[in-house]
Amino acid sequence: MKFNIRGENIPVTEALKDHVEKKLSRLERYFEAPPTSEVNVTLSVAKGMQTVEVTIPLPSFMLRAEEKHTDMYASADLVVDKLERQIRKAKTKANRKIRQEGGIKDYFRYEPSASVMQEEDEDFELVRTKQFMLKPMDVEEAILQMNMVGHNFFVFANMDTSQVNVVYKRNDGKYGLIEPAL
Repeated sequence: MKFNIRGENIPVTEALKDHVEKKLSRLERYFEAPPTSEVNVTLSVAKGMQTVEVTIPLPSFMLRAEEKHTDMYASADLVVDKLERQIRKAKTKANRKIRQEGGIKDYFRYEPSASVMQEEDEDFELVRTKQFMLKPMDVEEAILQMNMVGHNFFVFANMDTSQVNVVYKRNDGKYGLIEPAL
């Protein structure tokens, strides 16, 4: 795997870089062939918490995980554990569709080990569906509405673009906007 490791508000030392690469290299054992895409790693520090964010783009889907801890090395260990759980879940789902040709199963190595066999087959349970009218508004009004209802995201009809957008509160306290790419 090729790594793109960068730091935000923190210098990336060789020791830290080596630790992150060594930990993430453990993921290679789950793939038939190591991913050819670049693994993006962002190390950051904010409010005393040290964060490791990893994104691994694959042809059919994307693996992404983020972990925070007071120690950067611990954050790296935790994020790899989270990615391993995501891969095991994807493998379980792929094994369910093993008769399909050219699916997700082509990315993962088959290992009939006890730990994989005992892995919980977790379905995504939809517990609530909500419908509401989208009032046309600008981004600033959407942020105000989001803050008034106390949520960390808000769906709205953007009056400037006539598209459905989402504003969200970021971990750094700032705001983000999600726009559809058509």
